[in-house]
Amino acid sequence: MEKLERIAKVIAANGICSRRDAEKLIEEKKVYCNGTLVEHPSLKVSSNDKIFVDGKFVEPRKDDGIWIYYKPRGVVTTHKDPEGRPTVFELLPKNLPRVISVGRLDINSEGLLILTNNPAIAEYFESPKNAITRTYKVRVFGKFNDDKFHKIEKGITIDNFKYKPISYELISLTPNNTWVRLKLREGKNREIRNIMEHFGLKVARLIREEYGQFSLGDLKPGKLYKVSRAVVNEVLSCL
Repeated sequence: MEKLERIAKVIAANGICSRRDAEKLIEEKKVYCNGTLVEHPSLKVSSNDKIFVDGKFVEPRKDDGIWIYYKPRGVVTTHKDPEGRPTVFELLPKNLPRVISVGRLDINSEGLLILTNNPAIAEYFESPKNAITRTYKVRVFGKFNDDKFHKIEKGITIDNFKYKPISYELISLTPNNTWVRLKLREGKNREIRNIMEHFGLKVARLIREEYGQFSLGDLKPGKLYKVSRAVVNEVLSCL
């Protein structure tokens, strides 16, 4: 017997919007199932039910996808750049469906970028409430003081801006050149660079190695791989 799913979850899984937005659309009386107005997001539906959102039929998504891409340095994470700089999406294979990125990496950062054709998947990974761990390998110039730097493990406030606790591992240390590995659960703009500057350190290289259950592995800059269907289904079950 086919498992029934809550209608808001089905709408999100088919890439229409997030589950939260689907619930709002139901509250606004913009969702119909088999010609009947949906009164509550808890309604459970099957793959045979015909769902309409704001007058448009919800076409069942045939292939939700997640791709792991190694973003090179010098490339911006946007579809179009007004300054004419190369973008991630211009470099992707032409046979890839239209995808969006989960968050961004700035032009001088590199490493793991999650791509998906389902906006609900992107929202799941980006949502602060899910606190998904990101791992970065960072090279910094300057005198590294381990006794002071450990303060980040309890959270730190810089210019009245609070950063949540970050765990770190010292990889290698020389008088003016240090590699550290950081694990954090939020993605504030320039978070790592701001923290390093606070300690008198300059970021020379910043590589995102992991995001949640995904890792770069042996992936080379500019290359990508498609995540297995089983793993995609696991992610969809969390939406």
